[in-house]
Amino acid sequence: MHLARTVRTIVRTRTVSHALFVSLSVAGLSASQVDASQLEHRIEDQEARIRSLERRFESGAQPAQSTSAGRAATGGKGFSITSADGGHQLKLRGLLHFDGRHHLDDVAPDTADTWLLRRVRPTIEGVLYDTFDFRLTPDFAGGRAIILDAYGAVRLRPWATLTVGKFKVPVGLERLVSADDMRFIERGFPTSLVPNRDLGLQLAGEALGQRLQYSLGVYNGVVDGSSSDAQGDTEIDGARDYAARLFVQPFRTSERFALRGLGFGVAATYSDVDGAPQTPSLSSLRNPDQQTFFRWRGDDSATSAINEATFLNGRRVRLTPQAYYYAGPFGVLGEYVSVRQEVSRATANGIRNADLENTAWQVQLSYFLTGEQAQFKGFTPGSTFRPNGESWGAFELVARYQELEIDAQAFAGGAASFADPATQPRKAAAYTVGLNWRLNENVKWQINYEHVSYRGGAADGADRDDSKAILTRFAIGF
Repeated sequence: MHLARTVRTIVRTRTVSHALFVSLSVAGLSASQVDASQLEHRIEDQEARIRSLERRFESGAQPAQSTSAGRAATGGKGFSITSADGGHQLKLRGLLHFDGRHHLDDVAPDTADTWLLRRVRPTIEGVLYDTFDFRLTPDFAGGRAIILDAYGAVRLRPWATLTVGKFKVPVGLERLVSADDMRFIERGFPTSLVPNRDLGLQLAGEALGQRLQYSLGVYNGVVDGSSSDAQGDTEIDGARDYAARLFVQPFRTSERFALRGLGFGVAATYSDVDGAPQTPSLSSLRNPDQQTFFRWRGDDSATSAINEATFLNGRRVRLTPQAYYYAGPFGVLGEYVSVRQEVSRATANGIRNADLENTAWQVQLSYFLTGEQAQFKGFTPGSTFRPNGESWGAFELVARYQELEIDAQAFAGGAASFADPATQPRKAAAYTVGLNWRLNENVKWQINYEHVSYRGGAADGADRDDSKAILTRFAIGF
């Protein structure tokens, strides 16, 4: 019956079209007003469709019935395709950071002043059967291609999600902020002492109305501030890293809105490494402009009969208390990191061993000049930039102070020391001020001024010269 009605509708359409064509011809309209040949072609097309439908109707064939279809959507968080029942979803997202670095000191080499692609990250993520999550993120910045994230997760209970693959180890507070939400162009000193991404298995979840968050995991293990891709995404020291985190937002649903943005917690990692100088498992350290300012003693086998590199050899325990508070346009984030690690070094006089503790801390302040609501993750602009000047988006002022200190034992022992006191500073202190212009939810421009001062690191016990740099970033994230 549906097909018959369709045929009758088209027949009526053909009749009306013929009538219109005749009427226009009789009226003598000019060719500029009506293209008669084009109208004739349309009528012929309609007649061909009618004949096809008539044949199908006579043979008893039925047109394909439409079924419930999925839906596609676009928005500030990327592109997505969702099944009709909502149980399956595929998302396409992306991140681009284009940076500029200009140094105001005589410390950094000339090549440090540069433009660079800091992050180029397309992302595919999704949900299967409303239970299984997955994510794949490569990074093409720096003239190389690596797999940044590659994991799957199953939501066993509202309070328990099991994740396997490569992902962020949930230890450092600032590390858990996505690159798209970072308030500063580069992360701080505490983040350089905690793991980044690693391969492993993790159980995590939320309870008590999302007021309590926890995570427990076992991983291959990475050096401070690094990811597993730096070691080929493989195990290098034969020891596992165990990590745990507990974070509380006690007033998340309180009627006192001024308290809702308070959160605090603690995280830790533990490993016991049977090390070797060929795999030191110790990282160098960089200041905010990404110039290396500290290195452990390396392999001197070219001038010595043995490999004299300092290496991790025994327990490594990281501990990091952390907290944040956001109220209205104002935000503050603070964290402290302690890394206790047993290190060794082979010298001409035998093996030296020591238990060192390196520490770092930071305090970050942020304030939206345009009055937006500050929060730990995410951002909702009060307005979006319009070229005609009707609106300018959001402006945010940021400031940070941070310090990092190397254990004094690292510099003891003269030529047998774990780090050279004549070239490596024992302490770095830095302050940063900056402005973030968020044109909309997806586009951001940032500028930071970074100033780092050092204790030690020069000949005769003198202090290394200060580092000064202006950093800029144009960011697109969706």
